[in-house]
Amino acid sequence: MHKRALVLFSGGQDSTTCLAWALDRYERVETIGFDYGQRHSVELACRQRILQRLRQRYPAWRDRLGDDHFLDLKLLGQISETAMTSEKAIEFEQNGLPNTFVPGRNLLFFTFAAALAYRRGISVLVGGMCETDYSGYPDCRDNTLKALQVSLSLGMDSALLIETPLMWLDKNRTWELAGQLGGNDFVELIREETHTCYLGERGQRHAWGYGCGTCPACQLRKSGYQQYAAGLPTAPQDAPE
Repeated sequence: MHKRALVLFSGGQDSTTCLAWALDRYERVETIGFDYGQRHSVELACRQRILQRLRQRYPAWRDRLGDDHFLDLKLLGQISETAMTSEKAIEFEQNGLPNTFVPGRNLLFFTFAAALAYRRGISVLVGGMCETDYSGYPDCRDNTLKALQVSLSLGMDSALLIETPLMWLDKNRTWELAGQLGGNDFVELIREETHTCYLGERGQRHAWGYGCGTCPACQLRKSGYQQYAAGLPTAPQDAPE
């Protein structure tokens, strides 16, 4: 029934892994990205390089990889006073959530993606949300996205499926999944080309990729990679930090 997928593709580790996961399963896969005024807008350039590399290096995936779509959602950044959309220190709010939480972000992303998918005859939406290693964002929770799937399907009068292949994986297992999907070459692509750092730091190269090394996103990526590298039969190209 489901043959075409639309992947929410930011240019980060998780969404790149999800893109490979979708390409491994669906006959036709398209991608969608969003400019919401994010502080780490460098990811928008990364996503284009990743798409180019996938088309160059993976013939089987190239034949399935369709159009890329890009939407301007800067309005979200204009109404968000967060550390993701403005120059402020990352800290926890009184409600227990980090101030990197952008209220409504994933809800809007999926809603716009569903509208595009409806027009293009796509029935599957794929996102890299995770409830295992994450910052506590409520719009990443499995129950939130299941409820959204029901609402979007009813509102569009179409049987939409929201897939979140990383929902119950920690970052170590996310690295492992990348290796299972595309081998060592794909893991290297993720290390070199994807962007995770909330601060948009691309000047410093670590064993796990580029980033400041201290923000919550870098910490999760770093610890996951160290666990992953420790389990490899041979040492990776760069020794874990």
